[in-house]
This record gives sequence, structure tokens and C-alpha cells, in this order.
Amino acid sequence: MKEQTPPIETNGFRGYRDTDTDLTAEVRADRAETELRKLQAGLAHVSRVTILGELTASLAHEVNQPLAGIVSSADACLHWLAAQPPNVDKARRAIGRITRDAKRASDVVARVRNLAKKAPLQWTWVDINETVEETISLATRELSQNNVSLETQLAENMPQILADRIQLQQVILNLIINACEALTAADDEFRKLSISSAREMDGVALTVRDTGIGIDPQQIETVFEAFHTTKPGGMGMGLAVSRSIIEGHGGRLWAEPNEPRGAIFKFTIPSKKGNG
Repeated sequence: MKEQTPPIETNGFRGYRDTDTDLTAEVRADRAETELRKLQAGLAHVSRVTILGELTASLAHEVNQPLAGIVSSADACLHWLAAQPPNVDKARRAIGRITRDAKRASDVVARVRNLAKKAPLQWTWVDINETVEETISLATRELSQNNVSLETQLAENMPQILADRIQLQQVILNLIINACEALTAADDEFRKLSISSAREMDGVALTVRDTGIGIDPQQIETVFEAFHTTKPGGMGMGLAVSRSIIEGHGGRLWAEPNEPRGAIFKFTIPSKKGNG
């Protein structure tokens, strides 16, 4: 008599019917997120280059000024060394000025190169106050040419935040340039811009406040839409990219009316959250 094979207990198991589908969906989602990040990084780079293009004259001045100082100090140094007897102390001081101005020019070039290059995100511990001061140095002439009075109120003992320094500089620079453009429509006495930092419960806050033409409260979110611009030939990507950057840092960027006139742009970033 032929022996029968006992039935296999399955306990209700019906195979791996949905696993492949689930795994495929996860892979597709990961790929889509990766592509989205690449796209956002590309847009951020294009926006930075656009801002730098607008600041070409200002940046050239920021480099030419210390270079002129180097030439002047070098001439003075040669003069003191040719004296009889040579005035070594004054020549040494002239060389000190040369070193100072050379470092100043080098710092400007380095900041421009960092903003211009396309590089992956670099998550490091960042001092928001230092980042603000570095960024202001790139817009000094822009502020001066537009007769904008700048005031900074940077809080002491600010916590460091985990962030990409270059992208934060891009956001701050964009807010400064936008404020300058809004202030050109105001009388000189009203062209005031203030930048302040403050400690938040779980991070930092930065506020850029101007006394320009302001924003219609009904249209306050419109300024963050892609391709929205009031600037002739503008891309309309600056604020949209800026918001994307801040949100990528786990923070929030928004605008509100300033009283009695102008606009306020503010962002917050948590200390230890980053989407690396």
C-alpha cells in the first residue's frame, strides 16, 4: 500500500504576495526623495549664482578696496625702506597693513567661491551670529549704494545649530537683497534695515525687518511661490528656495507686515535637527 504524505500545516500563510510590491514602493519612494533633494540642491545653486550676479559690482568693490590698500601700503613700505636711515618700524607697520588687507580680499573671494560652487550639503555646527556677519560683508556696498541704514541686534550666548553654512548664508543674503530692493521705493530717512537673532526654546530665530513698501497681508504667502517676482528679469525663485532650505533644516520661514511700514521675514531653526 502506498504511503500518503501528510498535509503541510500553513497556519494561514499564503506566501509573499505583497512583499515585492511593498519593497518596490519603498525603493521608488527612496529614489524619488533622492531625486527631489538633487533638484532642490540644483535650484539652490542656481539661486546663489543669480544673487552673486546681482552683486557683481559690490563684490568687485569689496575686493578692489583692500587691493588698493595693499598697493598704497607697499608704496609706503618702499618709501620708508629707502629713507636714510631706513625707518624699519614704519615699514613694518606698512607690511602689517598689507597682510591685513590681503586677508580681507582673500576672505571675500573665499566666500564668493563657496557660494558659487556646487557642492553637497555640509552639515556642521554653525554659529548663526558669525554667519550673519559674514553674509553682511558681501552686501556692504549694496546697502551703501541704496542708502540703507543697517542695524544688527545679535543676541549673546546663542546655541550652535546643525546646518549647512553656505545655504544659511544664501537665505540671509537673499533676505537682505530683497529688503534693499523694497527700501529703494522709500524716502532716504525711512530706509532702515535691522537684523536680529534670538534664542528659541529648542534653537535659534533670525529676523530681518525693513521699513520698505511692505507686503499686502492678503498676498503674504504669494511671495514664497516659485516664479513669483516683481523684479524685471527676476527668476522669482529666491524666497521659494529660501523656504525650502529652512524647511530642509527642520525650521520654518515666514513673512508678516512690519508696523507702521515695511515687512518682516523671520526664520527659526532647531539646534539639533537636520535632514542630512
